[in-house]
Formats: sequence, structure tokens, C-alpha cells
Amino acid sequence: QHQLVESGGGSVQAGRSLLLSCAASRLSPTPFCMGWFRQAPGQEREGVAHITLREVTTYADSVKGRFIISRDNAKDTLYLHMNDLKPEDTAMYYCATTRDFIGPCDHAEYAIWGQGIQVTVSS
Repeated sequence: QHQLVESGGGSVQAGRSLLLSCAASRLSPTPFCMGWFRQAPGQEREGVAHITLREVTTYADSVKGRFIISRDNAKDTLYLHMNDLKPEDTAMYYCATTRDFIGPCDHAEYAIWGQGIQVTVSS
């Protein structure tokens, strides 16, 4: 069974940084797309950042210039460096991967999801 486990969330003040990690296990072959999503209470889930196997990245406009997505395929780990955090970044964050898919990651159907981790930013 495929498994994704997020870590690194928590509560911080606005302007601070957090590093989210997502450890993957039993993913074979290495997924083409990996991504971070978030969902705030009462809002729809949104894609935050995506990265291809060739490390091409895409970002939501709301996080461009502040967040950086990266992946270490040797360690089967996905990262999200979140800088200059704002209260509107408060949400549950999920990592996800595709399966049997090659194409634009920001339009992909993600098949495998982590359980989510809370990020809370206070003003």
C-alpha cells in the first residue's frame, strides 16, 4: 500500500517560515507529479505547488515568490519551503502524487494522498 506522511507543520507568526516534508513509501515507479495542496475551513481544496520528475515547478499565484517546492527522489521525499507566511496561508496541507500519469502537473489527477498536516499563521 502506498503511503505519504507529512511533517513539519505547526503554528507560527506572520512573516516566519516553515518547512513541510512528505515522506513517501512503496511508490514504484517514481511518480511523475508530486504536489502540495491545502484546504482552509469552509473553502475548497486548492493546489499550492507542483513538481515534475524533471523538477519543473508550478505555483499558485498566492504563493509565488514565497513558497518553494522540491523533491529528493533518492530519499522519496517531497518538500515545501514556506517563507513570509501570512494568516491566509492557514490551512490543512496535503501532499499528493500521481500514478500512471505524465503531463502538466497542475492539471493532473492526483491518486495518492497524505493524511494532511495543519499550518496556522497568526498575525
